[in-house]
Amino acid sequence: MKKYKVTLTQEERKELDALSSRGKHAAQTALNSLILLACDEGKYQKERSINETIARVLNVSMKTIDRVKKRFVEEGIDMVLTGKPSTRVYKRKADGDLEAHLIAMSCSEVPKDHKRWTLRLLADKAVELNYVEDISYERPFVGC
Repeated sequence: MKKYKVTLTQEERKELDALSSRGKHAAQTALNSLILLACDEGKYQKERSINETIARVLNVSMKTIDRVKKRFVEEGIDMVLTGKPSTRVYKRKADGDLEAHLIAMSCSEVPKDHKRWTLRLLADKAVELNYVEDISYERPFVGC
């Protein structure tokens, strides 16, 4: 396996220290920060740990450490911390017309034997009235 060498600047170390010490970031961001700090082989690192020790202390696999190091070397610190942006495209089934119908239905009288409109009732009614061919009551505005 190709070995990736992590070398952090002083500014990068300060940024990663801040990210890993404050609790306002995603857990994965903090974990990746700790991995990079521990793997740093630059001149600002006081004591470098070996991957086995890092894996044991942070309770992650060796493969995770290798992936973080690889991503840092190939794609940079920002990609390690924020990850790749989603490329998944959702096809929306609900246009403005359907949304208006759903809002109007939700403000109308509730069907018999029900206390209030639910997403399931709205979805079923929209299909019944031919506003849309099919729609999920779990995610009524996004097609699957």
